[in-house]
Amino acid sequence: MKKIWIWLVKKCGWHFDIPDKKERPEVMHCVVVVAPHTSFDDFLIGAAVLWAAGSKPRIFVKKEYFNFLTRPLLKGMGLVPVDRGNRHNNLVPRAVELLKEENDVCVVITPEATRKPVKRFKRGFYEIATQAGVPIMLGFMDFKEKRAGYGPTIIPSGDYEADLAKMMDFFRPVHPKHPEGWYWSEQQIDNQ
Repeated sequence: MKKIWIWLVKKCGWHFDIPDKKERPEVMHCVVVVAPHTSFDDFLIGAAVLWAAGSKPRIFVKKEYFNFLTRPLLKGMGLVPVDRGNRHNNLVPRAVELLKEENDVCVVITPEATRKPVKRFKRGFYEIATQAGVPIMLGFMDFKEKRAGYGPTIIPSGDYEADLAKMMDFFRPVHPKHPEGWYWSEQQIDNQ
């Protein structure tokens, strides 16, 4: 099924920017931060990129997607249910434990935590990477260019604001499917 999914996404005209695992081994064990996140299509394309890279993703998604019909399929795809309405959902400790138990897993996070425009990323991804001692890979989907893949690696320095500024320098020019849903898009900036 994964090979068919990858083939379908490529057949729709998408090109993948995937680093060589030998040159950048961190692609196999890291926190993947994906932005901008403005559409459900981000998941469809992002999953194809992760599988094409050969990584073993763990993607945290709303528990509402899981029911008795979808649970086996979603778990098989690497999705992990999260109760977003519960502030005590233990997301950070769960993700850190996953990364420490398995050294070939990528935890995938959309730091906006919604498809609506937000002014700040949620900081959990940074805590996960720091506590697990893994790098942060920047993942993207550019709908204008039809390119998706991995950008630079950020090694958490302990200075969240400085590391976030580097991340935003990379994400700012990426064209999401719905620019109005990306706070840092040119359209949003022009309207401020």
